[in-house]
Amino acid sequence: MRLHVADHPLITHKLSVLRDKGTPSPVFRQLTEELVTLLAYEATRNVRVQSVEIETPVTTTTGVKISEPRPLVVPILRAGLGMLEGMVKLLPTAEVGFLGMARNEETLEPTTYAERLPDDLSDRQCFVLDPMLATGGSLGAAIDFLFQRGAQDVTAICILGAPEGIAAIERQVEGRDVTLVLGSLDERLDERGYIVPGLGDAGDRLYGTV
Repeated sequence: MRLHVADHPLITHKLSVLRDKGTPSPVFRQLTEELVTLLAYEATRNVRVQSVEIETPVTTTTGVKISEPRPLVVPILRAGLGMLEGMVKLLPTAEVGFLGMARNEETLEPTTYAERLPDDLSDRQCFVLDPMLATGGSLGAAIDFLFQRGAQDVTAICILGAPEGIAAIERQVEGRDVTLVLGSLDERLDERGYIVPGLGDAGDRLYGTV
């Protein structure tokens, strides 16, 4: 597994505002979108492209375009939806699938309650969106799901991650082509499985408590 922790002052600035418990949901959503676009720039560094001949106003030259089959962006419901717009702004030709993963707050184990994905993900580059990498259960289950569908190249984008979650993902994906891109590597998990210092429950802060 390749781990990339983005180191950019704009990312750090936006994260600082996200962490502030006084930041209201509309501002939180807007900053999440902006932050994900910055993280997506790092995450798509190795997106597959193919050569294409183009005609400029001056001459003919060779450029590149996103290869077929197109990349697949998979937000993990519900909090991952808050990251989707920032991702597709940078990668508008990507297809979008959905995967519903929920964490049991008592056992901390993930369960799958919904999915909308192509049946065959062979040769597809998949980008999974999940704001918080805490225990790694939900993200690990999502990555497993994609590989079971035939995916061979998965990149996970998370706003925050904890060392415990990273270690769990690394053990789980051994031997697979997986990249993890984080906005920040935080200190630890608390006794409830929340990231410290973290930013609270990303889903609640994006959409309000249901």
